[in-house]
Amino acid sequence: MAEQKKKITAEGLNKLQGELDHRISVVRNEIAKEIEFARSYGDLSENAEYTEAKNKQAENETRIAYLQDEISQLEVLSEDEISTDVVSIGTTVRVLDEDAGEETDYIIVGSQEADPFHNRISDECAVGAGLSGLRVGDVAEIDTPMGTLHYRVLDISR
Repeated sequence: MAEQKKKITAEGLNKLQGELDHRISVVRNEIAKEIEFARSYGDLSENAEYTEAKNKQAENETRIAYLQDEISQLEVLSEDEISTDVVSIGTTVRVLDEDAGEETDYIIVGSQEADPFHNRISDECAVGAGLSGLRVGDVAEIDTPMGTLHYRVLDISR
């Protein structure tokens, strides 16, 4: 059975690709210089600078491998695929918290792009999944660790 690709916006992919490129072209070179400098101290068995630089190298290479794997599993959503008829990845949804009487805008994104501090929520989190597929006027009852939320969809845009 073929694995389904994860959805991402073009902006999200550009951000991941930018981090990957930076780690490969800049961070790798910086760490290589640190290792070379640490070797100049002599005995590597008791060289804390060398050990630290090698650990940084391992962390960077792990992150590079993760990003390469993650990017290979992504499918970029084109603007044409993003409908404002229903809440989905790539849409901004304005909701009314019916319990608190407050309006909030959420940008629905793939899990790699989520940033809840900037109201960019994943389609896989409780609120994002609860809103996905809804239309203007629909009410979502979403169970979260902090209780049940009642959100009315007021507007959907790109």
